[in-house]
Amino acid sequence: MQNAVITSAARTPVGRAHKGALAAVRPDDLLARTVAEVLVRTPGLESRSVDDLVVGCALPGGEQGFNIARIAAVLLGWDHVPGVTVNRFCTSSLQAIRMAAQAVRCGDADVVIAAGVESQSRLTNGSSDTWPCTENPAFRGAGLRTVERSGAGTGPWADPRDRGEWPDPYIPVGLAAENTADLYGITRADMDAYAARSHRLTQEALSDGFHFGDTLPVKLPDGTTFTADDCPRIGVTEESLAVLPPRFRPDGRVTAGNSAPLSDGAAAVVVMSESYARAHGHLPLARILSTAVSAGTPETEGPVPVTATRAALTRAGMSLEDIGTIAGNEAFAAQILAYCAELGLDPERMNTHGGSIALGEPYGAAGARLTTTALTTLRQDDLTTALITVVAAGGQGMAMLLERTS
Repeated sequence: MQNAVITSAARTPVGRAHKGALAAVRPDDLLARTVAEVLVRTPGLESRSVDDLVVGCALPGGEQGFNIARIAAVLLGWDHVPGVTVNRFCTSSLQAIRMAAQAVRCGDADVVIAAGVESQSRLTNGSSDTWPCTENPAFRGAGLRTVERSGAGTGPWADPRDRGEWPDPYIPVGLAAENTADLYGITRADMDAYAARSHRLTQEALSDGFHFGDTLPVKLPDGTTFTADDCPRIGVTEESLAVLPPRFRPDGRVTAGNSAPLSDGAAAVVVMSESYARAHGHLPLARILSTAVSAGTPETEGPVPVTATRAALTRAGMSLEDIGTIAGNEAFAAQILAYCAELGLDPERMNTHGGSIALGEPYGAAGARLTTTALTTLRQDDLTTALITVVAAGGQGMAMLLERTS
C-alpha cells in the first residue's frame, strides 16, 4: 500500500460574511484560484498529472451548487481533470483529503487535489440561522427528552420524535452548543475565556506573520487585493465578551463572541503517493498517517469527534502525548471545551496560533484550512506530528493525523 503525502497547501484569507472583502467574490472563482495556487506551490507539477479534484462544500446551492469541483476545473481550463463535490458539512474538506489519500493509498491515483470552499455571503439556500428545521417548534425548547451519554451524564434537549413529528438531525448548531454546555457544565465564563484566548493568539499570529506563507492573496472585483483575514477583532477581552447577549436561547450562554463568525473562504492541498513524489522530485511536507470518522447525538455535537480522534490515534499506534500540535474547528467555545473535557485534554494545547472563533469558519473549507494551518505550525514550531479534528452539524466528527516529512 502506498503512503499518501501532502506536497503543498494554500488557503485564501477568511472574509467576514456579507460585510467582508470576499462578499463580492463568487465561490467557484475563489475555489479555482486556490486550486491553481496549490499546483504552483508544487514545482514541476502540471495539471495533466492530476487524476482527480475532490472538493468539500457544506451548503452546495446557488453559485456553489451543481458540482463546484468540476466547475472550478473547467474555469481553469482543465477540461481533462475530473471533479467531485462531497458534503459532510464542516468536515467536508477533511473528507476530501481523506478520499484523496484513500485513492492514492490503494493505487487508484497518483495525484489528487483536495479542497474546500464556502461562501456564506452569496448563499441563496439559507445559512446557519435558517436551517430547514428552525421553524419546527420542537427545536425551540419544547418536548424535551433526557439521553444517557457514557462518561458525560445526562442532558435535556428537544426531540421532535417525542411529539410525533418528523426528526431533522440538523438542529440549529447554536442550540446544539447550548445543549453541549448544559451536558458538560460549561459556564459562560469558561466559554468567554476560551474565546478571548482564540482572539489573543490569532492577533499574535497575524502580528508575527505566522499565516503569511500559507495565505493566498485574492484579487477583488474592484481591483484591490485581499491579503489578511478580516474576521479577527483587535482588543477582544473576557470583559468585552461578557456584555454580549445570548444568541440562541434567552437564558443561554452562546453568544456571537464565543462562536465562530459566518465567513467566506477556500483552502486546498495536493495529495500524492510518496513514491510518485520522490520519483518526480516533489518534496513532501507531511505524510497522512490515519483518518477516522464518527457520529453521535445531533443535539450535542461537541464531543462527537472524540471517537474519531481515538480511532485515528489507535490506527496510527499513537496517543495524545505523541502529538505535537492539535488543530480543531472552533465553531463554538462550548463545543471545543466539551471535546477537551471528554479526552482529558488541556484546552491550552488546542489551536496554539488562534482558531475559528477569531478567524472565522467557512464550513466547507474548515478541514482544509485547519490542515494548512497545521502544516505551517509543524514547520514554524519545529514539531513532528499534528492532529486535525473537526465537528460537523448533524452530529458528525472527523480526525486526521499528519507526520512532518520535511
